[in-house]
Amino acid sequence: MLRQTTRGDNDIVFRDRYDAGDRLVERLGHYAKRGDAVVLALPRGGVPVAYEIAKKLELPLDVFSVRKLGVPGHEELAMGAIGSGGAYFLNVPVLRALHVSPDEVRDVVVREQRELERRDHLYRDSRPRPEIR
Repeated sequence: MLRQTTRGDNDIVFRDRYDAGDRLVERLGHYAKRGDAVVLALPRGGVPVAYEIAKKLELPLDVFSVRKLGVPGHEELAMGAIGSGGAYFLNVPVLRALHVSPDEVRDVVVREQRELERRDHLYRDSRPRPEIR
């Protein structure tokens, strides 16, 4: 079961990701059939949710790949993230606190960028990315 915590700390329980997509459609109905809207999914878990939304709102579906930048030696701890189309974020307080050098950051970014591109090619198969503003 998927859980979503609301602002009131009440738990909303979804049967699965498809149910989550179905239920989110209710809140996103004003985007239905808009020519300037696209549903972006974060692979892999977000794709079933986004699929239901795109299908019911009659919107195009695409993917937006992201990769965590793990701290060297502590890869589960994020020092930042990169995404499709050059999106990136660096958590400067983590970098400073753990004395992560610019060279170490560059090495992790290069490695994760290769994996991001591999997955983007797998998911997108040469299709151009949608123009997002």
